[in-house]
Amino acid sequence: MQDVVEPVEEAVVDTVKTPTSLKDMLASMEALTMEDVVDKVVSGVISALASILLAVLVFYVGRWLIRKLERIIYKIFEKKNVEASLASFLGSMFNIVAMFLLIITVIGILGINTSSFIALFASAGVAIGMALSGTLQNFAGGVLVLLLKPYKVGDYIEAQGQSGTVKAITLFSTILSTVDNKNIILPNGGMSTGIINNYSKEPLRRVDQVFSVAYGEDYDNVKKVIAELLEADPRVLKDPSYFIGLNSMEASSVNLVVRSWVKSEDYWGVYFDLNEKIYKTFAQKGITIPFPQLDVHMK
Repeated sequence: MQDVVEPVEEAVVDTVKTPTSLKDMLASMEALTMEDVVDKVVSGVISALASILLAVLVFYVGRWLIRKLERIIYKIFEKKNVEASLASFLGSMFNIVAMFLLIITVIGILGINTSSFIALFASAGVAIGMALSGTLQNFAGGVLVLLLKPYKVGDYIEAQGQSGTVKAITLFSTILSTVDNKNIILPNGGMSTGIINNYSKEPLRRVDQVFSVAYGEDYDNVKKVIAELLEADPRVLKDPSYFIGLNSMEASSVNLVVRSWVKSEDYWGVYFDLNEKIYKTFAQKGITIPFPQLDVHMK
């Protein structure tokens, strides 16, 4: 029994006599001179500054390379005749992924554990995804727009109460350029689920116009004058042919409807030019254009 107790007592004594890590640290600090402390502080500051400067240098050089590569990618897409909307989408996707990788690299240079950062980013992704559900919906909408192609860059469309020419299709939005040179940014979520009126989808469009003449005018003569104007305009197509008919008889006017087919890009030119020609020609031919008036007869 005595033989068993003695080794245990010796082990306890050895454990008590063994210096702890804190004591070792204090002892090593006491052994340092002021010159050693200054050297360690200076070397630590220099090392930190070197890491910061290197991280800043890598960030700016990396961002320059990303922009350079993005321009090269766009040039490749242009040479390969890749659709502009798809090229814009892929370009913005490349920019986001490349910037994320660059930030991870910079964080690693600063001495932060990138694996823990990525794990933190992944765990926060669920919460961020819920908070940015609308943004993710816009991202999915952008993918659907590029796959289904209800419109493309250069098309004139009307959607969400706005109209204009599609200037760009990005990851999350569609940018329209209006006729008065304003940029309108529409979220892709609504563009993929809402109603879109694409005026450029078909090569031909029909110009519908209504012209009024006074009661008593020679209908056949009026119809002949309008037909001559349509025949003289080379932008008005002969196949399919135009149509002129009696639309309605209002209280003070007889209304004729004119439907002419033109190329989509000639729509507004033909529309405004025909309005001007009708107004001038009717005046020259003595055809009366009615306007609301009240006749009072005194007895």
